[in-house]
Amino acid sequence: MFLATVHFTQHRDCILRRLTAEVDSPVPIEIEEIQNGLVTFVLRSGRHTDTFQSELEAADHVAHVKRLDDENLLVTKPSCGAYSAIYQNHGTLRRSNTVSGRQREYNVLAFRREDLRNIIDDLGTFGTVTLGKLEEFRADVDSPLTDRQRDVVTEALTRGYYDWPRAITNEGLAEELGISRATLQEHLRKAERALLSAALVDGHKRTGEGRFERIELE
Repeated sequence: MFLATVHFTQHRDCILRRLTAEVDSPVPIEIEEIQNGLVTFVLRSGRHTDTFQSELEAADHVAHVKRLDDENLLVTKPSCGAYSAIYQNHGTLRRSNTVSGRQREYNVLAFRREDLRNIIDDLGTFGTVTLGKLEEFRADVDSPLTDRQRDVVTEALTRGYYDWPRAITNEGLAEELGISRATLQEHLRKAERALLSAALVDGHKRTGEGRFERIELE
């Protein structure tokens, strides 16, 4: 398993590029689901929430906008290409990534080196890609997951939740597990956080069992 920080300059026109071009700092995005070419995400819009909501609602191609609270929007819209490039090559995103005009930063998990190469190649067809930190996970110690988290993640992998296209939606997976969608998302978030927290320490090179080790993508 590989963890890569990917810096991406978007060449395509995208509403998020326009919305965040004049914002002082990068805007965090948390990915909820990608399905049938549509991406659903939480936009951590902060003090720009009113402006962002108005412009998103006025855009014909944006399928859905919901205000979660004073600082966050839930948005569904067609992918501008980056998310599709990541997921169709069997990658997955850490929950938090950022957008600032043309500039994006993605934290990508990929199971195989060739998948990561394909992600970078595909992104390069419509933007400029710079590979930042790249580390390999050596999972040869006890898992930091609870038994329930391990069960949920195993079921998600088995039923194709992380495949591209997804073989099952989060609603369908939650139903199979007999839990709510919110509970499913909480288990997945905590599992991802536990794995990554156990693996990363301030971005420094770590070696030994159960840690990410900085490598080169040959």
